[in-house]
Amino acid sequence: ILVEDIKKITATVQVACFAALIAACSVFMLPLGPVPFTLQTLAIALGGMLLGSKRGVLAVLLYVVAGIAGAPVFAGGRTGLAVILGPTGGYLAGFAAMAALCGMAKTKLPAWNAALWILSGICALHLCGLAGICLSLGRTPRQALLMDAVFIPGDLLKCLAAFYIWRSLKRRGDDRCA
Repeated sequence: ILVEDIKKITATVQVACFAALIAACSVFMLPLGPVPFTLQTLAIALGGMLLGSKRGVLAVLLYVVAGIAGAPVFAGGRTGLAVILGPTGGYLAGFAAMAALCGMAKTKLPAWNAALWILSGICALHLCGLAGICLSLGRTPRQALLMDAVFIPGDLLKCLAAFYIWRSLKRRGDDRCA
């Protein structure tokens, strides 16, 4: 086996593992109306930071495709295209944007730059979530913002936790995090 093959296999396994972690984090769910509170943003931010933008997005896409195909990976064990077209669909789309932006933190930047990329990821996630709420529930942007606002503090805390996990791994010299 060539070194390039090992790298491709490792990258594929990493993507699959983070897709599984996103699914596992959907199990921890607190229903707060049509959109539940889950731990998925922690996994997505960490996946982006550890895997980089491209692989982080691939992990999210694998997760979403698995859910559409019938695997019970969406919050509450739900499956299918109806979840994508419902109030959580915007957030599911925003997961990819968030992973891409958090992946920018993987580059060798000062910690404050990494934090700005992560905050940009949270903003992208919530903008997509707002659009999903407006489109699927027929809410005004103001109404959608009121529904969405309850998730912002938790997402900030989950992303802060992901940042500290990532930084801790970087400090230990894990070359996959550098």
